[in-house]
Amino acid sequence: MRLEEHAPPITLNGKSMNFRDRILRLGDGTEPTYALDDDIEPTWIPIPKKMQVEYSGDPVKAIVDEIYGTLQLNHGNIEYLLYTSCDSICKASVTSSADEVLYPTEYLNSLRFSGLPNHELKVKEGVTIMLLRNLNPKKGLCNGTRLIVTRCYKFLIEGLIITGNKMGEKAYIPRISMTLTDKALPFVLKRKQFHVAMYYAMTINKSQGQTVKNVGLFLPKTVFSHGQVYVVVSRVTSPLGLKILCVDEAVQCAGYTKNVVYREIFNDLA
Repeated sequence: MRLEEHAPPITLNGKSMNFRDRILRLGDGTEPTYALDDDIEPTWIPIPKKMQVEYSGDPVKAIVDEIYGTLQLNHGNIEYLLYTSCDSICKASVTSSADEVLYPTEYLNSLRFSGLPNHELKVKEGVTIMLLRNLNPKKGLCNGTRLIVTRCYKFLIEGLIITGNKMGEKAYIPRISMTLTDKALPFVLKRKQFHVAMYYAMTINKSQGQTVKNVGLFLPKTVFSHGQVYVVVSRVTSPLGLKILCVDEAVQCAGYTKNVVYREIFNDLA
């Protein structure tokens, strides 16, 4: 039996259910859910038709085109500026003089780790970047803060803060050194780079605290953690700015996604 046979009509702007109330119901787990034939518990929620992104072929291209429009035609109007990091092995972690020979700079430059900026960083004036660590919380420069690049210097990036309580203020991002200890490496990596990343997409967990006009939710797999759907849906200011693309092999799941909420955690809340 198909889910559509049980799904009630969805009204986002009706008097009985507005967008805010629907988001709250997603968060506390009171939004009606439905089960597939082989599901033990009902966890699937319908996605309003206006929010669905249809695709044929590459789903990533479909969601990018939906959210960013003509970005591919206009992104090259300004020449990109390339910044490279300065990588080395921390002297205290070197066990022998041969370590620097065994691990040349080219190898260190190729290493990539979560939370650590890449060796090559391409930015230009007008693009949006996101901080990867807390630099100066009092000035609004925290992990996850977004900025628009206004000027690029050799050892400094000037930007305009566009999130948080310091929105609209000018900030300067320096190149700083950061060390990384990883069990897979026999040494401690030291990388000097701007601790920012180009801001075109982020994970659901990283989006917490953000408020934006347009949100494109790309789900190559259904969510598996408590409250993830609520977190991302509550980032958008209007239902008209929310688009969702679910990639699922099960045809009967088309137009639906899972909403994982453990309601028992709310039992002890006053």
